[in-house]
Formats: sequence, structure tokens, C-alpha cells
Amino acid sequence: MDPFTIEVFTLWGVSAVVIGIRTYARWSTVGIRQFQVDDYLMIVTCMVYGLETGAGYSVGALFRGMANNGMTDEQRAALVPGSQEWNWRVGGSKIQLVGWSLWSTALWLLKICMAVFYSRLTDGLTVMRGRVRIAYFAIGVTYVVVILSTMLGCRPFRRNWQIYPDPGNHCHPAVSLINVCVPVVLNLITDLYLMTIPMPLLWRAKLSRKRKFLLLCMFSGGVFIMICSVLRCYLIITNPITGAQQAGSWACRETFVAIIIGNVPMIYPLFLRFIKKAGNKVSASRLGSSKRSGVSSGAAMELSERDKPSKPLRKRANPLSIPGLTTIGCGDSEERIMGPQMDKENNMVGISVVTEVTSTSSPTTSIDGRQSQHNITAYGGPSNSVQVVGGDGHAHGGHGPRSPRRSDVVR
Repeated sequence: MDPFTIEVFTLWGVSAVVIGIRTYARWSTVGIRQFQVDDYLMIVTCMVYGLETGAGYSVGALFRGMANNGMTDEQRAALVPGSQEWNWRVGGSKIQLVGWSLWSTALWLLKICMAVFYSRLTDGLTVMRGRVRIAYFAIGVTYVVVILSTMLGCRPFRRNWQIYPDPGNHCHPAVSLINVCVPVVLNLITDLYLMTIPMPLLWRAKLSRKRKFLLLCMFSGGVFIMICSVLRCYLIITNPITGAQQAGSWACRETFVAIIIGNVPMIYPLFLRFIKKAGNKVSASRLGSSKRSGVSSGAAMELSERDKPSKPLRKRANPLSIPGLTTIGCGDSEERIMGPQMDKENNMVGISVVTEVTSTSSPTTSIDGRQSQHNITAYGGPSNSVQVVGGDGHAHGGHGPRSPRRSDVVR
């Protein structure tokens, strides 16, 4: 196989794996019954991208990268209708129309998925609800414009594969300025607008510089899509001779980059959970080896009150996780962007980030045979519930102090 064929099918295979991992991450987090629209649309996008890959492959494999462009008037007049080259150029022009339509559909499906994700991300923020609705409207309108410009840019429609006389640039599907520039401009506009939805919240969030930089990079991945789009447009316009082949290859590459970037926010928490489990296994193995070397097997050790930590360990989570829907964090700790805080004069003073931590420790057995279990539920602070089973078989319960719910206001 030629390098182009290997590349496009490898890109599609990697994209299918990434979407599969994303689907598993969502299933393990919320369950299949709680899947949202973007979870199903992402699977549809994978299918559309597969068709786009097949169209890009057929441009080179079936039609030798030819279309009705890149010919002089003399070559057009000398080409015999019904000949092999004539069939290649006609078929290549038709598949270009299909390829442009599939490319546009795949990219705009990804935009809808991101808009749905942002609607969950900003759930509870009244000031952001209108911006998400504008995103839905802009995505729908621009998709209709792109499809209409592709299908109606050349009239009558059959001139899209006309060889002689030359139908003009607007009827050369592979290198038509209408097919190249209109989708690129609208793609840039919608991507820029989608990026502006989470950026203000991230910029004002009370996070460490390292975590803020990581999240900003994750949600600004649309820049790479825009770079690919502009580069593809430049290469097609400056090299119209091989424009048909380049249009198919760069369309597949751009869709691949968009799929990877669009799924990073969903795969990120699964990756963190994997790292956490691996770290726990390493810690457990080290603890087991130290016990075998320094602790007798007679009874388990119990910490005294002065040896126990004065404050329970609190897991840190990403402030953009949505409880029960989308978690961008780790463990059982979740933070959610709440609505803007108001002062006494009903003025907005900031955005609150509420932390909810739930952890359960396994029962411990002391030397005198008592068992205790500690359940801690925290809203910014611990709430302890302790049950002790003594040697007489009776349970003795108690509740420690529970601090009120705390919110960190980002000024």
C-alpha cells in the first residue's frame, strides 16, 4: 500500500480507539442510561469519519487523484469522452463533492458535541446559558451555509464534473474557492466562539498556575484545528494541479485532529484514575513489604489519637467537573462551577467553586478486638460518623463535628 493509504486508515483507526476509550470513560462514570446527546453523536461522528476516509482513499486508489481541474484548454479538447482518463476525472470530481460534504458533517458534529459538553460544564451559570444557546444556533446556521455552498456553488449541478469546455473554478470541486474558503472561514469563526465559552471561567478560577495552564491548553485545542484548516486551504489554492489528492488527505488529517482534541476532556479523568490506581498499587506493595519486615503477624497496629492526623486528608479535584455527568478530576472528590455570588446589594462578586469529598475507610481492628469504621463526607470540611463494636457485641455510635458547606469565591 502507498503511504497515503496507510496514513488515512491509521488515523481513522486511532480515532476509533480514542472514541471507544471516551465511551468507556463515560460508561464507567455515569452509566449507559445517563448518556447524553454528545455521547451518541460522537459514535455517529466516528462512522462519518470512516466514510470520509473511504472517500479520501478512493480519490487516489480508484481515480488516480484526478478531477476536472489542472487541465489546459487543449488537453480538455483532446480528451475523448468515455476514455479511461475521462472516467477518472468525472468520477474524481463526483467523489470530491461527497468528500467535502462528509468532512463538513464530521467537523460540525464535533462542534455540537463540544457545545453539549459546555452546556453541562456551565450548568447553573445563568450568565453562560445564553452563550451556549448562541453556540447551538451558530453551529446549525453555519452548517447549512457550508452544505448549500458546496452543493449549489456550481449551477447547473452536472457542471461539477464537466470536462470540456472548462466550467470555471467554482465548478472544480477539488479546488473551488467556494468549497475551500467558505467552510474554512465559518470553521474558524465557530471554533473561536466555542473557545471563548470556558476560557473566562478558567481564567478567573482559583487554581494553581500549573493546573490552570493544563486546563487552558486542553480547552484551547481548537487552535490546532484552525491551523490545520488554514494550512489545508493554503496548500490547495497554491497547488491546483494536485489539489484533488491534497483535499482528500488534509480533510482526513484535520478531522483526526478535531476528534482527538474533542475527546481529551472526557478521557482526562479516566487517565487520572488509572494513574491513581497504579500509584495505590505501588504504595500497597511497598507497605506490604515493610510490614513483613518490621511488624509481627500477631495483631494489627492502631494509631493513637495523638498519632492520627488532626485534619482528614482532602482530595483535590478539578473545578470543572460536573457531578454525575462529566468529571474532570480524580477520585471521589468533585468540584463544580456554581452560579455567581451576590453581595448584599445584589451585585455579582465572583464565581464559587464548591468541593464535595466522599471517602470511606475500611474497618480497623485494634489489639483489644474492637472494630471501628469511619465514614467521612465533607463539604469543605469533615463530618465523622464512628461506629464501635465492642467485645460485648453491642454497637456504640457517635457523630463528630460537621463543618458547614464552604465555597471558595473567585474574586
